[in-house]
Amino acid sequence: MSLVVFPGVTASNHTGVSHTVFYLLGIPGLEDQHVWISIPSFVSYVIALLGNSLLVFLILTKPSLHEPMYLFLCMLAGADVVLSTCTVPQALAIFWFHAGEISLDRCIAQLFFIHCTYISESGILLVMAFDRYIAICYPLRYTAILTHALIGKIGLTIFLRSFGTIFPIIFLLKRLTFCKSNILPHTVCEHMGLAKFSCDDIRVNIWYGLFLLISTIALDVFLIIVSYMRILHAAFRIPSRDARHKALNTCGSHVCVIILFYGPGIFSVLTQSFGRHISPHIHILLANVCILAPPMLNPIIYGIKTKQIRDQVTHLIFKTDMTLGMETRLVFSTFLVIH
Repeated sequence: MSLVVFPGVTASNHTGVSHTVFYLLGIPGLEDQHVWISIPSFVSYVIALLGNSLLVFLILTKPSLHEPMYLFLCMLAGADVVLSTCTVPQALAIFWFHAGEISLDRCIAQLFFIHCTYISESGILLVMAFDRYIAICYPLRYTAILTHALIGKIGLTIFLRSFGTIFPIIFLLKRLTFCKSNILPHTVCEHMGLAKFSCDDIRVNIWYGLFLLISTIALDVFLIIVSYMRILHAAFRIPSRDARHKALNTCGSHVCVIILFYGPGIFSVLTQSFGRHISPHIHILLANVCILAPPMLNPIIYGIKTKQIRDQVTHLIFKTDMTLGMETRLVFSTFLVIH
């Protein structure tokens, strides 16, 4: 394992000194591979940025997509843009320029936005499950129940929940004295990843982190499972096989996104809890997959499996090609007239 040495940085304890500057190592043990690791990270970020921005643009500009399902998808795409932008540029700066220096305040701000956005996405996936439950179990009352006003209130509630639950972490971290090493073996800042470098008692941080996990992510997963149990119960009571298949098919994209969002995170938690023999860089790579994979693949999944979005993308591309073709012919005609 190679060791990265920064000017003025030491890994020994500094009793009585609270660090205000930290250094993110990236992926310890794989420093020689950082350039190669940066390639899929950069490609994933570009795809996530373009794909989710396109989804937001289409949903906001196309009246035919102003339905509850697509408005919730618009929220998810926006959250994906924020999550990937909070993390990937910092990681690329480390991979490309060894620019791992980060102030304590900026580190806390980064982990605040990461955790806040992650909890927001979990909440959005929960309301999307609720949306599918209403669509299948109460199809005639679907638009009457999920009005635009209610959707706006749901979006505000999701934001307030994530902001309100993560905001105390700022004070829980600011009260600590960071007198241990100021070298963080990661590509981004995390709550417990930063707290463990404190010389103070961090039991409050640990218990609050556990409370957050149970009251947000675990609760959301439980309610999603309950929603889909109700959906399956209602779907299999539909007498027509084609209607049953159509009803379940509308949930396909959402189920894929749920597995993609929660799956890597659950696997990462299991490896950290029971895979003590696994190298630390594997844990960090898994954490990066949890951040990179959903924003990159969500727009692809919905683009492939949702006909309305696929048609709008095709129409946009065809319209763009037609416009470029007309402009090219106009320029060529003007060139011939001049000469």
